[in-house]
Amino acid sequence: MPSTESRMPALAPETRRVLLRVAEQSIRYGLERRAPLAVDAGQFGPELRAHRASFVTLHRGGQLRGCIGHLQAFEPLIADVAENAFSAAFRDRRFPPLTAPEMEGLHIEISVLTPETPLSFASEQELIAQLDPGLDGLILRDGPLQGTFLPSVWESLPEPALFLAHLKAKAGLPADYWSTSLRVSRYRTESFSRVLRAEPARVDSAPGPA
Repeated sequence: MPSTESRMPALAPETRRVLLRVAEQSIRYGLERRAPLAVDAGQFGPELRAHRASFVTLHRGGQLRGCIGHLQAFEPLIADVAENAFSAAFRDRRFPPLTAPEMEGLHIEISVLTPETPLSFASEQELIAQLDPGLDGLILRDGPLQGTFLPSVWESLPEPALFLAHLKAKAGLPADYWSTSLRVSRYRTESFSRVLRAEPARVDSAPGPA
C-alpha cells in the first residue's frame, strides 16, 4: 500500500464542482482565444490554492479524445487543471484540436494525484506482487525514458503483468525489458467527471475552506 505520506484527504464536493467548471471554461476559452484560461488562484479557497498535480482526460462517445497532465505538483491545483484541460483539448498530439461542435456531450474527467511513492524490488515478479490493480497509478523510468498510466488504465489492462508490459512500451522500452536501472513509483488519484451540455458553465464565487 502507498505510504501515509502519499495519502491525501478527499476534496470537498464544492471543490470538485469548481474544478470541473474551470476545466470546461478553459476549453471554451481555448476555442475562442487558442490559449488556456488564466486563473487567479488567490480568488479561490485553500484546497484550490494548494499545489497539487492533476490530469485531465477527455472522452467522446466512449472514445479517448485527449489526456494531458502533470506528475509533480508545481502550481495551485486550480491553475493546473485549467492548463491541463486546455492541453488535453488542443495539445494532445494523438488527436486534432477539439472543435466547437464536439463540446456537446464531451466527457471531462479530472484526476488529482497523490505524491508518488518509490517501490523497492529486485525482480519483475517482486514488482508485480506489490501492485494493487484498479488503484495504483504507475510511473516507470529508465534513464531519460519515462511513462505513466493512471489507475483508470486498469479497466482495459486488468492483469498486472500486461499492465506493466504496456507501460514499458509507452515509455519506449520493449515489453520484456528488464534492468537494474529500472525505477517504478506509484501514486493514487481522486477522480471525478461530468458530461458537458450545450450551455457554458459559470464559475461561481470561490469556495471557502474545506
